[in-house]
Amino acid sequence: MSVIPVPRVAVVVVAAGSGTRLAGGAPKAFVGIDAHTILRHSLQRVFAAPVAQVVVVAPADRVGDALTDARSVAGDRVDLVSVVAGGASRQASVAAGLGAVWADVEIVLVHDAARALTPPEVFARVIAAVETSGSGVIPARPVVDTLKRVTDGRIVEAVDRSQLAAAQTPQGFPRAALDAAYAAAGADHTDDAALFAAAGHPLQVVDGDDLAFKITTPADLERARHLLGGGDGGAAHERARPQAPRVGVGTDVHAFGDGEHELRLAGLAWPGERALRGHSDGDAVAHAIVDAVLAAAGLGDIGTHFGTDRPEYAGADGTVFLRRVRELVGDAGFAVGNVSVQVQANRPRFAARRAEAEAVLSAALGAPVTVTATTTDGLGFTGRGAGVSATAVALVVPLSRG
Repeated sequence: MSVIPVPRVAVVVVAAGSGTRLAGGAPKAFVGIDAHTILRHSLQRVFAAPVAQVVVVAPADRVGDALTDARSVAGDRVDLVSVVAGGASRQASVAAGLGAVWADVEIVLVHDAARALTPPEVFARVIAAVETSGSGVIPARPVVDTLKRVTDGRIVEAVDRSQLAAAQTPQGFPRAALDAAYAAAGADHTDDAALFAAAGHPLQVVDGDDLAFKITTPADLERARHLLGGGDGGAAHERARPQAPRVGVGTDVHAFGDGEHELRLAGLAWPGERALRGHSDGDAVAHAIVDAVLAAAGLGDIGTHFGTDRPEYAGADGTVFLRRVRELVGDAGFAVGNVSVQVQANRPRFAARRAEAEAVLSAALGAPVTVTATTTDGLGFTGRGAGVSATAVALVVPLSRG
């Protein structure tokens, strides 16, 4: 396998906005365009651009989701990816991203994830211009609308648009100068170019692209869906097409612990039974369901979203995972159709509580869950009573965009 050299360029992808104007039911970057999120579409184009370190800035509660999107498109560049939590403002979020940029990086591009269809060629133009000029560089498009200056609802005068341009991203900067500008910033600015200019640094413009529009309103989102569905969105393999239901398989295994805690399995407490070891509650049934649903929706696996690097899930009930995965697949444009899960264990005995387990799991997931159980005829580690194994199959269906 070839070794990717340490890049001289970093791209900070800002995906920490709330997206209230978009009203998509999730932070803006995590709203689905088609089967994938705005962030994932944006990152596909970032990774098609010249090789760079990629730092994604996400809301604190979406760091795991952002990492899933980034890893799913990074390919052999996965070691170049990191995700950090954003701040209270866009400027604070960019500062957090800059803090994760490697020491060897000389050029930093700051890109809004909401400009999800920005072609890779725009990134290349910005990088080349920063290299040759040593100044800040922004892509821009001419202003085509007639502009008027308005005061109290009355037109005061026409504005000469020949000297105006609509700024886009990615905006590129020499790394040392951008770091210094952020360190000295005493006020919030509308974009990184304004902050850079306020610190006394020069800026120049390169051609942007009409596809680099910012997804801000529901109309913008529909425009992006239309372009990906049949237009010239720049990624033919991503064009929307009628989607069939999708199936995923998940398996989870946990060993029994020392017996000091109560067993939780299939969303239920089992008094008198030994607990299973695990970062959370060790609920192998719930965890297998989560893995199957994530696999069906193409959203990674349980370790990405609920792994040991996520302390908020330490000791968490398995139904917490199920409710969260229901949100994740909904944000990605899917609904769970149904899940079938089989438990392999000598203990506990499921027959008397099967209906109860199915009701709890179905309520948490928001979809029918059926549970079967087998003792494996005393074979294997489950037959010896060393632990519990569970295998789940999940069906997810695409949500209608109509």
